[in-house]
Amino acid sequence: MPHNVAHFLAEQARRHPAQAAVRAPSGREANGAIRYQERSFAELENEAAALAHHFHARGIQRGTRVLLMVRPGLDLIRAVFTLFKIGAVPIVIDPGMGLRRFLSCVQHSKPEALVGIPAARLVAAIARRSFSGVSIRLGPKLPSTTKREAYPVVDSAPDELAAILFTSGSTGPAKGVCYEHGTFAAQVEAIREGYGIEAGEIDLPMLPVFALFNPALGMCTVVPEMNPSRPATVDPEKIVQAIRQNKVTNSFGSPALWAKITRYCRAQKIILPGLKRILLAGASVPPALLAEMQTVFPGAKLHAPYGATEALPLCSIVACEILSETAAHTRSGAGSCVGRPLPGVEIRIIEPCNEAITELSTTRTCPAGAVGEIIAQSPTATRAYDHLPEATARAKIQDGDRFWHRMGDLGKLDEKGRLWFCGRLVEKVETDSGTCYPDCCEAIVNQHPRVFRSALIDFRGHAALVIEPEAGALPKNSTDRLAFEKELRELCLSQAMTATIDTFFFQEKFPVDVRHNAKIHRLSLSRKWNAKEGRA
Repeated sequence: MPHNVAHFLAEQARRHPAQAAVRAPSGREANGAIRYQERSFAELENEAAALAHHFHARGIQRGTRVLLMVRPGLDLIRAVFTLFKIGAVPIVIDPGMGLRRFLSCVQHSKPEALVGIPAARLVAAIARRSFSGVSIRLGPKLPSTTKREAYPVVDSAPDELAAILFTSGSTGPAKGVCYEHGTFAAQVEAIREGYGIEAGEIDLPMLPVFALFNPALGMCTVVPEMNPSRPATVDPEKIVQAIRQNKVTNSFGSPALWAKITRYCRAQKIILPGLKRILLAGASVPPALLAEMQTVFPGAKLHAPYGATEALPLCSIVACEILSETAAHTRSGAGSCVGRPLPGVEIRIIEPCNEAITELSTTRTCPAGAVGEIIAQSPTATRAYDHLPEATARAKIQDGDRFWHRMGDLGKLDEKGRLWFCGRLVEKVETDSGTCYPDCCEAIVNQHPRVFRSALIDFRGHAALVIEPEAGALPKNSTDRLAFEKELRELCLSQAMTATIDTFFFQEKFPVDVRHNAKIHRLSLSRKWNAKEGRA
């Protein structure tokens, strides 16, 4: 079995040469239809081969670390598969994390080459310290003089470094995750088998990095009209138009994005029956959102997968199981059920530990139903962080010739072997009356009709909740605030998990991660409200 993912693109080009591989928006037709720049699998393979000849002639070789600063879509997909062919190592960093953090990631990852748009090459020229090791600077386009012939794919070993993908950094500094070719190959197969994806499907991925799996899966990538560095600004009308115009069958996005799209569709009385599969990930999926989505996407199977940049996918659950079996428990504070482990994946719950764990034999496994730290063993799990041996040691547990990845999450396993997510380990709140878990507590108050979302924080040694109200529902005066607080306190008193919470703050907008616009920065909220004198 070939391990280099570039082999998958060559195989799709052989089997389905004329089938569309990528459609990238390039303007509007006179009638308002989206104009697309399209590449078939054969064209994408030929362009990647030609670009590989060009890159190799300019000094990019097997093992060269190459920072990619290109637009999502055709340029990104073509450049990544070009580098895979050569055996070079693409480095992909979220562009929306802010320039200072981005440059810190660049400096840490030590790129030797840059493939980027003109603006990116200008940044490299100005921020010389971060780009000090870069000796090759190239654009992502094909020069007219490029040699047009096949380029042999490097026969990479399964444990050979394939790429460095950065985490979102939602609970700490973003870290480069080392992807091996064997890991990528295992993920392609896990996604294909786990979700029944077939060649010829049409995907609208609302996270650019997920488009990189599509050529290997035989799916056409429809690039959405959205700013990947500001996903919250997405125009749902453009997403709906792309779905309709391209007859999209599959799509991936965060709950926050799907909530915006679903609300728009319901307001406009739009039904989209053509989608057969929707994946929602990046944060817990509210059951109420799934119920709404079933009315807008009646033909779609709604999946809520669980995983992380370091290990994906691990578990998955469908909407019908959530709504019929687990939603009521989520609303009462049990956490979010994220389903059963996928084939080849093992999940354990161990007693939480804030230190590195060198051997699995030193851990204590929690009984079914008890909340603890989630660890996973899977062929889809990565082995290390880039140039971060201490972080790697804290995240991995040796188990003979295998290793387990520490997810950094808290959860529990039920009697059916399903995993329940309770929140991030660093975001739990320890109080005199017990431990409060973010996902458990927030689901209780999120049922209030004026609450858009909430965040559990440690406020001077006590559990408190920060509330982001629905649009226009922010308390306008002290009377309104006190009435709102009274209703929230009654909700909290209805469940044991939140019975002792009686402190509430209101904030118009939460700080969230750029990648999914869904992961709340609870620790920064805690710092903010603890710094204030009394209540706001």
